[in-house]
Amino acid sequence: MRPQRCLILQPGAIGDCILTLLLAKFLKDSLNLSEIRIVGHSEYLSIFPGRTCVDKITSIESVDLHRLFADKNAFQLEDKDPLIRFFEDYDWIITFLGEPGSDFEQNLIFTVFSSHSAEIITLDLKPPEAFQAHLSDFYIQQLTSQSSLITKDLQIRSDDSLIKATKTDISEGKKLLKYLNINPSQKLVVIHPGSGSPRKCWHLDNFLAVAEKLIAKGAEVIFLLGPAEMEKFSKTAIKNIHKTAKCLTNLSLTDVLRILSCAEVFIGNDSGITHLSAGLGIRTIAVFGLSNCIVYRPVGPNVTVLKSDSAAFFKKPLLHLQKQIFNILTGQSRYKQ
Repeated sequence: MRPQRCLILQPGAIGDCILTLLLAKFLKDSLNLSEIRIVGHSEYLSIFPGRTCVDKITSIESVDLHRLFADKNAFQLEDKDPLIRFFEDYDWIITFLGEPGSDFEQNLIFTVFSSHSAEIITLDLKPPEAFQAHLSDFYIQQLTSQSSLITKDLQIRSDDSLIKATKTDISEGKKLLKYLNINPSQKLVVIHPGSGSPRKCWHLDNFLAVAEKLIAKGAEVIFLLGPAEMEKFSKTAIKNIHKTAKCLTNLSLTDVLRILSCAEVFIGNDSGITHLSAGLGIRTIAVFGLSNCIVYRPVGPNVTVLKSDSAAFFKKPLLHLQKQIFNILTGQSRYKQ
């Protein structure tokens, strides 16, 4: 049998893409696939090839997928249409775009079958509210219920590192640290206090308090601030971060990965960067507020999730969570004076 290839249409942000890696690994191992390609936003996917089970990526902006949302009765294809050529090499097509029975799904099936037969499976991106297992389980359950060709008994370990930093990543990460006058051999704690939703963000004073205590215990602490944090945080808040610890702003996702590859510990909210840290196998402490940590828990071999249902989660300091984090980290001998 010729090697089979799979295409995944994933339009989500960085956290969604990383949580899709368990699905991709399940597909690759279950079907013995020779290649997995993901179509999505390249700014989130660029770190995947060479570090994950994903072999190739394609920018979603480079493919006319919007055509597939047309009314199925009005949808047309020309001979040698670019859409036909794009899908013609894939035996499995998994899409998070469209819905089962939608015009998108029907047009996708028509396009693919214009050149060859293939397995086409549409997955829901978000589970129902009553679902109480991990998101990857939801994806795999949908897969196995729609295809008898996929091995249902295959177990994928969720405690493996889904993302492998390269030697170049570690080398470049050390260079970035030296630029900040940080000795790469020091025990480094990276804190990312942001998230896509303000309601997912533990109040900044909590992160500052934890950082101050860790610095007093001899840890080196760096804050990471992306464009979203630079826009949402007040000038006073950013000034307080710089007063507390060193700070890196507006790094590319690749450089964030490289900094994390040199870190001992990462602390963050329910965010894409927290999922990246967990996927790299870094000791990750994820602080969850009202979002469901059962469904959206970061996947990795060394993850601790702290959960607060308090309405004050994003409004004011929560001393009990601060103490939990500090005790977790100072309980490790490398952070003791």
